[in-house]
Amino acid sequence: MDRFDYQELQDMNDAEDHSVARRIIVRRSKTIRERTVFSNYDEKDFRDRFRLTKEVAWAVLAKIKDKLEHKTKWNSALTAETMLLVTLRFYATGSFLQTVGDLCGVSTKTTSRVVTVVSHNLALLAKDIICFPSDEELRSIQKQFYMTAKFPRVIAAMDCTHIKISSPGGDEAELYRNRKGWFSFNVQTLCDSTLKILDIVARWPGSAHDATIFRNSRICARLKNGEFQNGIVVADSGYQNTNWVLTPLSQCNSPEENLYNESLVRTRNCVERSYGVWKRRFPVLSLGLRINIAKVESIVVATAVLHNICCLNRDWEPPPLSPGVEDMIRSSLEFPAYNHLPSISRNNHMRLTLIDQHFSNLL
Repeated sequence: MDRFDYQELQDMNDAEDHSVARRIIVRRSKTIRERTVFSNYDEKDFRDRFRLTKEVAWAVLAKIKDKLEHKTKWNSALTAETMLLVTLRFYATGSFLQTVGDLCGVSTKTTSRVVTVVSHNLALLAKDIICFPSDEELRSIQKQFYMTAKFPRVIAAMDCTHIKISSPGGDEAELYRNRKGWFSFNVQTLCDSTLKILDIVARWPGSAHDATIFRNSRICARLKNGEFQNGIVVADSGYQNTNWVLTPLSQCNSPEENLYNESLVRTRNCVERSYGVWKRRFPVLSLGLRINIAKVESIVVATAVLHNICCLNRDWEPPPLSPGVEDMIRSSLEFPAYNHLPSISRNNHMRLTLIDQHFSNLL
């Protein structure tokens, strides 16, 4: 019988140990970096970086703080304050999550989770912040609209705007490609004369027509059912003219019709201005959301909530942006108009009545 070679066995064991050692992943030591807090900035620097005043940011934090705070402080858990500032910085820059995390002292994965959680809780405030007011307040809104351009009974101006996203991939990616050739969500809003958003629909892909979004929205059913009594909504030619949604005439044949068109355009101008203020305050909406499309709706609604809170605090002018960013935002706001949808004679009653009984008397 051959003698057992112990040296060969030892060599085999050494080789196996070396192979296992090469497969061992050495974990990096955890480093807690300095994190952003309110007190690190004065009022101007804070507003430039986070697009809100400190007063408004504190007010927002008070509304969601209980839902953000961790039960313990283990592992240097983020405070609600830091979580809000990380999210605001993401809205303000549209940067990659890693860049935002580096600026705020947190990891990329943590930044992603924080933006998701904070955006979700901000969006939940929409039921109280983005809504049509009571009947008495609606009458006040109608008076404010009338003071703009003498257009009676208007309760809101309506339009859609495109929120840029990266390609979602998959079989349905082309549904998100809009008329300008880039990927987006087509978001419908109704606003009052102070630029406050009263209703928002943020779930449709960029290829969806404005009129399709409106026909399938809850606000359309509410208007049809007469929930706002004699209130009407003004919109552009991308919508069907009805007795509760008034659009411009495709051709004017009299002075009163010209006056009707001019008054309608001036009255609905507030919704265009609201998009400019909204997107300049939160450039991520124009620069592009580089995240999973399942998270886009909550982020859009969350920024709309913050926009309304700023309007309620009479902060209508966001901080200035660099020329390059300003150009990108302006490009996202400039969309070719839809062709006039064909009018149906039975839907023109309200429009004709206003022209004959109101605008003719203003001449």
